[in-house]
Amino acid sequence: MSNDAAAFGQTLHIRDHCLCLHAQRAARVLSRRFDEAFRPLGITSGQFSLMNGLNRPEPPTIGAVAQLLAMDRSTVTANLKPLERAGLVVVSIDQKDRRGRRVALTDAGRAVLGQATPIWIDEHALIEREVQDAHALRTALLAIT
Repeated sequence: MSNDAAAFGQTLHIRDHCLCLHAQRAARVLSRRFDEAFRPLGITSGQFSLMNGLNRPEPPTIGAVAQLLAMDRSTVTANLKPLERAGLVVVSIDQKDRRGRRVALTDAGRAVLGQATPIWIDEHALIEREVQDAHALRTALLAIT
């Protein structure tokens, strides 16, 4: 490894301009903030997002949830396990395609999501006030996804 000033200059440029790095850092900070807000309910921000994605009239397939959350199916399946153990979701065989699985919130899951939603609303409103142009940020992030 060298102490080349040009190489270090490139490192600083990447640190200051890399969209991926800035998005990752912001996501970690936001996740920690919502994790703390949801802590009294025993769920994380990721679990809230997952449960919210399951809150549909018909139980979605794991693939549909993976697409919504921009995750692979195996990651969704792994993230469902603690929610399933806690009795907040149930995974069942897809009656239309027995190779697939569908996921539904249980009554307990709907109750936790019902308690978590006002917490999300309050915390989200605080963050929106802190961000100079939250609408433009959301638009830019949606354009990427």
